[in-house]
Amino acid sequence: FLGLDPAQPYFQGTPIEVRLDTSDADFVDVIHTDIAPTIPNLGFGMSPAIGHLDFYPNGGEQMPGCEKNALSQIVDLDGIWEGTRDFVACNHLRSYKYYSDSIIYPDGFLGYPCASYNNFDSDSCFPCPEGGCPNMGHYADKFKGKTTDSFQKYYLNTAENKDFPLWRYKVTVVLSGNKKVTGYVNVALYGSDGNTRQHQITEGTLKPANVYTKFIDVESNVGTITKVKFLWNNNWINPTFPKLGAATITVQSGEDG
Repeated sequence: FLGLDPAQPYFQGTPIEVRLDTSDADFVDVIHTDIAPTIPNLGFGMSPAIGHLDFYPNGGEQMPGCEKNALSQIVDLDGIWEGTRDFVACNHLRSYKYYSDSIIYPDGFLGYPCASYNNFDSDSCFPCPEGGCPNMGHYADKFKGKTTDSFQKYYLNTAENKDFPLWRYKVTVVLSGNKKVTGYVNVALYGSDGNTRQHQITEGTLKPANVYTKFIDVESNVGTITKVKFLWNNNWINPTFPKLGAATITVQSGEDG
């Protein structure tokens, strides 16, 4: 049984006879997308973990793409009716949109077990454990029986709009050069199954020999990585023409470590 952002008003905190619970089916998985308090935030979804697997995309409270202004949201690519529904309950309705995309992407929407979304960008929640990570949505049942703990929370990030799935990597860059400069470092991944856009690893003071690490969620499953593109920029013309490079770049896949 899959719960698509089960309702919070009149259900949260009620006995299991009233609300969705692990006793309702052999396998209950839940996608939480609107867990902010109903008062005053108008959150429609239930926040506690109530299934065998509970997924909290983007932390479960505010979905990317739902912060658009009213006009741009109502005049939606999918039509005025769809746009109006999104304006009223965008976070809540993201759950079925993620599920719809999950059918098309069997390898997408990996959920990482984590104590909280605040800890998501840490080594304690990356990479997937030895038994793997479940896929949020249509293929979550492939994970049935692989975890002994009910009410396990899984976290992941999604894109702002279709296509929603993202694939997580940890990128570590060691810089090389003669002196520190100010600017930013971007990295793009190239692989056997596709490429990514540039993703920012760090911004600010860039010091040679320093190590910079970032968890990035990329828009395609690149497969086996064949090349990494490194780019840095100091944001303005510098008459001293500083040089900066990458001594090493290490890329770790979240899916298999």
